Amino acid sequence: MDKTEKPPEAKRTTAGPPSVSAYLDPNYWNERFSSEDHYEWLKDYSHFRHLIHQHIKPDSSVLELGCGSSQLCDELYKEGITKLTCIDLSLVAVEKMQKRLFSKGYKDIKVLQGDMLNLSFADESFDVVIEKGTMDVLFVDSGDPWDPSLDAVNRAMAMLRGVHRVLKPHGIFISIAFGQPHFRRPLFNAPEFTWSVDYITFGDGFHYFFYILRKGCKSLDAEVDVKKVETPSLCLFQDELDNEDYLFRTNIGEIDDDER
Repeated sequence: MDKTEKPPEAKRTTAGPPSVSAYLDPNYWNERFSSEDHYEWLKDYSHFRHLIHQHIKPDSSVLELGCGSSQLCDELYKEGITKLTCIDLSLVAVEKMQKRLFSKGYKDIKVLQGDMLNLSFADESFDVVIEKGTMDVLFVDSGDPWDPSLDAVNRAMAMLRGVHRVLKPHGIFISIAFGQPHFRRPLFNAPEFTWSVDYITFGDGFHYFFYILRKGCKSLDAEVDVKKVETPSLCLFQDELDNEDYLFRTNIGEIDDDER
């Protein structure tokens, strides 16, 4: 190779589906994970590491929902958080992650096929449940974000009920999401849940949300449990525009209305 010639760029194995509704199709994920070795939704661990350390102790038992091809569990394990269980609906993703972790010697991490809408774990099994971008997928076909479809709401509530059930008393649910507080508040603050709700923003050109829900700590006035911030403006850097999760940020109908 000529010394002045640049090496070819690594071929990107991930491409968005023709329709966002495909994200709800298990077959899409099986096909995708068969060729995808690694993809991070909503930034990688380095962007929220400082927040994780505030809420997860080394001896915490942790359940990750929708692990996919993320390396979140790898990063947690390297930092001494070893009581990890990861689940994903895709058996392809589970088998690939099992092989990857075994090759690294991370044999303590459990990787299981499981449905986050119907968790099979016993009550009060985990100190922490964490998800990154997984709950956002439940709303890809929800329609008006101010009045989401009943199907989307039912999916989200099934997930939250399962999370609340498997958390130990005073356990913590961490949701790393694009979904903004004014859309998530009605779900998180449903009367059946006992958790308090707090959040922190992170990110560069665009803010993502790091929600912290503490079981058994709900105040009498749930509306004040959630800190209020102004909705961040849609200001994106080029690397964020190239990132697939940009699809979650864009409501095509709203853009069309604005341009008319």
